[in-house]
Amino acid sequence: MFVLKKWRIVMAVAAVAICPALVCAEPVSINWWHAHGGRLGEKVNAIADGFNKSQSAYKVAATYKGNYSDTMTAGIAAFRAKNPPHILQVFEVGTATMMAAKGAIKPVYEVMKESGLPFDPKTFLPTVTGYYTTSDGRMLSMPFNSSTPVLYLNKEMFKKAGLDPEKPPKTWPEVETAAKKLVQSGACKAGFSTAWIGWIHIENLSAWHNTPIGTKSNGFGGLDAEYTFNLPLHIKHVEHLANWQKENVFVYGGRANLGNAKFSTGEVGMYTESSAGYAGFKGTCKFDFGVSMLPYWPDVKGAPQNTIIGGACLWVMAGHSKEDYKGVATFFNYISSAEVQADWHQFTGYLPITMAAYDLTKKQGFYEKNPGTETSLKQMTLNAPTENSKGLRFGGHAQVRDVIDGELEAIFAGKKTAKQGLDDAVAEGNKILRKFEETNK
Repeated sequence: MFVLKKWRIVMAVAAVAICPALVCAEPVSINWWHAHGGRLGEKVNAIADGFNKSQSAYKVAATYKGNYSDTMTAGIAAFRAKNPPHILQVFEVGTATMMAAKGAIKPVYEVMKESGLPFDPKTFLPTVTGYYTTSDGRMLSMPFNSSTPVLYLNKEMFKKAGLDPEKPPKTWPEVETAAKKLVQSGACKAGFSTAWIGWIHIENLSAWHNTPIGTKSNGFGGLDAEYTFNLPLHIKHVEHLANWQKENVFVYGGRANLGNAKFSTGEVGMYTESSAGYAGFKGTCKFDFGVSMLPYWPDVKGAPQNTIIGGACLWVMAGHSKEDYKGVATFFNYISSAEVQADWHQFTGYLPITMAAYDLTKKQGFYEKNPGTETSLKQMTLNAPTENSKGLRFGGHAQVRDVIDGELEAIFAGKKTAKQGLDDAVAEGNKILRKFEETNK
């Protein structure tokens, strides 16, 4: 027995001597807080697991923290408590807030440079990275789940109404005509509905028509910007939405994406929603559906321009060690690889964040097998972004979206005219901007 014990001790000492790092060192833990539940959350976990299996130096733990607002709030609270995660997922309208949170973040360009790992911002889609970079092109955060709104259509309903599902409406007048035929034929109760009404029918409406949503290059030029989404284009569009309700051309489906069931259950024949809605509709729709570009108003010169992104990016929180940040950089290189991004894009409908992932998806024949799934890329890259169509960067814009939703609901309920509602939304939005500006001087 003594000999056996002595042999075990000798072997253990020998193992440590030969490879102490492998025997003693645990992988460096990297905490990633995100806002994806359901099928998307499962995919996020799979990405983290894939990274962990690809190497042994680092281990990413992906943790769901609720919706976008909840996740950002939790991250900021954790920073104040001096216990922040390494990576925090924040929706695109939280960009200004994160930039203004002094000392809370470590810019991605610094993380990547200090890591010594290969990193070239030019490999990313400019229409995506433009949202998350400084004026001189330095990346502040890592793009991850970027989307843009598209038009979904029920092909079976189109056929029933005598419409060609392979020739979806391109303009809003064509949407009106198609919607009336869908309803009159008995194919559905209402022509179309929408998710994320402020994001799609105010913010993207503006970019798609090369019209500003605010001054100072939509907020990119400074905190003293003001909102301008009560221009003739906005008033006209919202007036039509309100009036179209009377003929069941349009039906309001609620805030966020609560109206998705109206499309998946066949209540409406057309639906404007994020390109990332593709994964959900693929699982819930028991009919063949198509994907087309957002409609535009043909009398607006220069339309269509390009749409802007939604979704979120990954911010690196301050307060961690150099070795931790090396792990973050290693993980960022992994998730931005062509293979991982192509898989994420194809599964979710989110945009691939690099041209390599886009090219790989094409090479794999995904777009040919799944017609319409390339629409978001074509729409985002239709024209070079302008000051009006590269995105927006307003402080407190998440609050303003709630204001916009409330005013649109008042308009749809007949309590206000389109002009009154939008004027009130702009006035309230500017109060929020001034408060943000004062707080972050």
